[in-house]
Amino acid sequence: MSKDKILLVEDEPDLLQTLAFNFESEGYKVKKATNGKEAMKFLEDDDSISLVILDLMLPDMSGLDICRHIRAKNNLKDILVIMVTAKGEEVDRVVGFEVGADDYVVKPYSVRELLLRVGGMLKRSMKEDQLNDKDLVEYENLKIDNNKHKVYLSDKKISLTSKEFKLLRHLVRKADRVQTRDNLLEKVWGYNSDVTTRTVDTHIKRLRSKIGKYGDRIETIRGEGYLFNKSD
Repeated sequence: MSKDKILLVEDEPDLLQTLAFNFESEGYKVKKATNGKEAMKFLEDDDSISLVILDLMLPDMSGLDICRHIRAKNNLKDILVIMVTAKGEEVDRVVGFEVGADDYVVKPYSVRELLLRVGGMLKRSMKEDQLNDKDLVEYENLKIDNNKHKVYLSDKKISLTSKEFKLLRHLVRKADRVQTRDNLLEKVWGYNSDVTTRTVDTHIKRLRSKIGKYGDRIETIRGEGYLFNKSD
């Protein structure tokens, strides 16, 4: 069975060829870009790309700008993005997640581990896409449409990243129950060692700012985590 199409954006030729060989050996369709301009053209011309492995440091533009572009375009925003960088500081990871990256790996990394991580992300994404039209989560004027991966506030569509959508959906489904940061990492990100609990805090802050008065419903439980309060 044919697997998903992946766009590899990497300016190191040897690493790019190694990645392409390994992903193609696993049955993935692969597109290769060595700079931001090539990557942007692939993204605009090919609507079948499921995931991008994106180097942060490119010769002509930052991977952060490409990630921002993906999240800003309606026809691209559901693409999964794994950010790759030689920088391992937490601040770099946080910035990557803030612009909408789904995951983060630091060079040097295990290609085998990356393959497993990509497979897991795509499998989780596929399961979510198989949710039926009746799988709808609602609270007052807040509606979460799982089939279309859209959120509406008083029937007006809200623009959320993939992770923000999953985070809100999980919190509303588990309303009035505390969700620890570790639990949210596991359920929303597919917990791995490169993602920290600070990531959850960053996404919660952004999510609160986007959902109007319902942002206040997401309460911080000191020392534990977060909950969506339906009780008051």
